[in-house]
Amino acid sequence: MLFYFKYANFFLENFSAVKTSLGGTALTWEKVVLPIGISFFTFEKLTYTIDVYRGVNKPLRSFWDFMLYIMLFPKMIAGPIVRFHEIAGQLTDRRAFDTVDHKLAGLFRFGIGLSKKVLIANVLGQEADRIFGLNLNDVSAPLAWLGALAYTFQIYFDFSGYSDMAIGLARIMGFQFPENFNNPYVSRSITEFWQRWHITLGRWMRDYLYIPLGGNRVKPSRLYINLWTVFILSGFWHGAAWNFIAWGAFHGLFLVLDRLFLLRISKRLGVLSIIPTFLVTVVGWVLFRADSLSGALAYLQRMFSGSSATSSPYFSNEFWVTLGLAILFAFMAALPRVERWEVNMLSGEKLSIPRAVGLTLATTVLLVLSAGAIIGNSFNPFIYFRF
Repeated sequence: MLFYFKYANFFLENFSAVKTSLGGTALTWEKVVLPIGISFFTFEKLTYTIDVYRGVNKPLRSFWDFMLYIMLFPKMIAGPIVRFHEIAGQLTDRRAFDTVDHKLAGLFRFGIGLSKKVLIANVLGQEADRIFGLNLNDVSAPLAWLGALAYTFQIYFDFSGYSDMAIGLARIMGFQFPENFNNPYVSRSITEFWQRWHITLGRWMRDYLYIPLGGNRVKPSRLYINLWTVFILSGFWHGAAWNFIAWGAFHGLFLVLDRLFLLRISKRLGVLSIIPTFLVTVVGWVLFRADSLSGALAYLQRMFSGSSATSSPYFSNEFWVTLGLAILFAFMAALPRVERWEVNMLSGEKLSIPRAVGLTLATTVLLVLSAGAIIGNSFNPFIYFRF
């Protein structure tokens, strides 16, 4: 079903393009509509089948418990990808997590995620869309870099914000979801980046694709092929377009280069290795953001061209302040530490009265600010339609 709904249009369009280039007539067909979230819940149905087959968990006795696992709404359309064995016991018994402390910490986590999305990601995304939508002849190299940076921080705060909201809502309902982000832009290599970015997807690809292909137990040449294969498929999973495939191949190439020599260079550079890793990531996000591979390559050419602008668009103070806060939170790791300020629920620790009051006040402020931003701005994109 995933192949049909997500990739039928892609393969038919490319087949039609080849056919017309050879002198034939173009194909005509009814476009297949992509169901929202199909990539996420298909992977979760796969993990149920595979975990049961491997004997990791027994199958659920109730069809409705299975539907609860697949259609649990906080994670259904934007992740995190929750593997069956991570939540199997909670589907039938959530008493361990169904406490006031859990609910309060979950509400705070939801407020953190919502504020990431509407107070930071939306502001940056509006300007990123404006820059990427300009005629490239009107875009200078600095402006192209600014657009790429705006999108780089937009997608992080948008995606991690959705993950925080999902984790928070689940905690309110008595579920413990796995973490999905861990300060990815402070990574010192692309290998480390993928240990910190979309963690649940990385674990899924590792356990259900990379290890079955042989993992690290094969000769080096086969290992490099496995890495590249996994990341090309990861790119294709994100979207049925050549720019997504190129994005996966781009990251796969740097993972191979890490194994060959880059990790040794990163170790010598120390903390300075954050800079080249971040620049590689920004370039990769242009491939991810562009509407087509040709558009991405043209935009990248503009970034590295050294050209001057024919026009200078106006940016509000709100944009510059938000960009500054995004850089601060992403690199100083201040916001994730605030998230970890909540009690570690797995340890069973109770919230003290001062901490409970602090969580309540902080949550209230975040929710009021976020509600005001949503009411006052019609720009509120859902960037996962392509997934």
